[in-house]
Amino acid sequence: MIARVVHRLAASAVAIAMMATLAACGGVKSDGEGPSQGGAVTIGTTDKVNMLDPAGTYEMGSFAVFVQIYPFLYSQNYGSAEMSPDIAADGGSWSKDGTEFTVRIKPGLKFANGHDLTSSDVKFSFDRLRRIDNANGPLPLIANISSVEAPDATTVVFRDSVRNDVTLKQVLGSPAGPIVDEQSFGADKLTGDDAIVKADAFAGPYRLTGFKLNDTAGYRRYEGYRGLTPARNDVVQVKYFADASNLKLAIQQGQVDVAYRSLTPTDIADLGNDDKVRIVTGPGGEERYIVFNMRIMPYGASRPDADPAKALAVRKAMADLVDRPALARDVYKNTYQPLYSFIPNGLAGHDDTLKPAYGDGRGGPSLDKARETLRSAGVKTPVDIKLQYNTDHYGPTSADEYAAVKAQLENGGLFKVDLQQTEWTQYTKDRVVTKASDGLYPVYQLGWLPDYSDPDNYLSPFFRNDNYPSNGYRNEHINDLLIRQAGEQDRKARAALLRQIQRLETEDLSTLPLLQGSQIAVTGRNVRGVTLDASFRFRYASVTKS
Repeated sequence: MIARVVHRLAASAVAIAMMATLAACGGVKSDGEGPSQGGAVTIGTTDKVNMLDPAGTYEMGSFAVFVQIYPFLYSQNYGSAEMSPDIAADGGSWSKDGTEFTVRIKPGLKFANGHDLTSSDVKFSFDRLRRIDNANGPLPLIANISSVEAPDATTVVFRDSVRNDVTLKQVLGSPAGPIVDEQSFGADKLTGDDAIVKADAFAGPYRLTGFKLNDTAGYRRYEGYRGLTPARNDVVQVKYFADASNLKLAIQQGQVDVAYRSLTPTDIADLGNDDKVRIVTGPGGEERYIVFNMRIMPYGASRPDADPAKALAVRKAMADLVDRPALARDVYKNTYQPLYSFIPNGLAGHDDTLKPAYGDGRGGPSLDKARETLRSAGVKTPVDIKLQYNTDHYGPTSADEYAAVKAQLENGGLFKVDLQQTEWTQYTKDRVVTKASDGLYPVYQLGWLPDYSDPDNYLSPFFRNDNYPSNGYRNEHINDLLIRQAGEQDRKARAALLRQIQRLETEDLSTLPLLQGSQIAVTGRNVRGVTLDASFRFRYASVTKS
């Protein structure tokens, strides 16, 4: 998810007003420690929300809201990569030829506003993604879905271009999967935040009772929810902070019950020594990487001096010079690890193809190799690079990270780097290549949190045609291999295809992976039930406070 990480912290650590506590919900268990006390839970975050309409955004801050308020056909089990029915009534079934996937949804479902939730809403939700076709939306995730039909009120049929698509159920639980109310959302244009809240168009574990963009969000348990993760608390109040240091202070002083995304490595180390709080860790899978705009990078396709061979040499020389171990050690205090693969360590098909291909061949940088790469391609040095990064979305440590990257690239005088920074909401618009625009950033930072726990999610969104980075990259051979692996039922054969894709992309190098990290939350000692899933879903429904 998106592409996708978000932060914006309120400028001060003012105490957060608790919302009124509703009656306790007796008999609901919390971590096996007795009945839930209901009540209110406060959560602090630096994540930034772009909007409440799932068709217009594809990043973690907004998805963190979506998983609380919208229903999905399938959702990820807590602490597992397995998918279970949410509003679906069963696990679905494939047709004999493997081209149609049929899902039955639970009868009698309703949105919080009283509107019926039927298969028509499901079809509407996926169809509008295509009609709206927003450049920052999750459309790349449903590339394999050719059409959606609703033959009756409780039946949905997905036609898939990949036979027996092994990724489909995961996609249905991803940022492309929120089911919205067709009576409240526009069919061919985005719906505004205020209109969504006013319409009470929710059917997830919670209703959103109040929302001020990147300031506060108020949630109340939706009693009509009949999905996988009913809320164990009554009310959740989220406070968005503009600075990680204020978030740290808020959790230390008990102003928030949970601090999630994104404390600095130094803050996390300090809090680890504070006996008033607890550190909760979750599976890795986050990636930090550099994107090359294939049109306007040095020698890119839209430049007057366009030269594919020279552009590739520039990308390869940058790969020769980056020092991942130094970034992990000196900037992130080993809370991140060097990443030499497009699929992170721990997933099927992981292959450190970048390690032998670039730098010293052992994971370190090589100035001599970078110099020879540029010389052989006839590239004049120093090469001017405009490198864009962001701190309000990817955390304040990004400033240190990209200062270090700049120093590494400028070592030996092969590159001259102009570092630039833009606020996230503008960043998401300026970076993308569209039919009408070549984008504004020649080389830029992105991060990735998985939409689902499958290696495909680290490849298809990046390298298929019309990919998430929207950087003008196309490779038809890789595109075809990505489609093949999605339908490959044999695990060994699929892993072989995944490794082949990574080897080909190592040669093209449209993105440059740098680091792989895990996720961390900090809670008060009286808080239980915080579960950080492999796909970076922090669902508030399981959280209780004594």
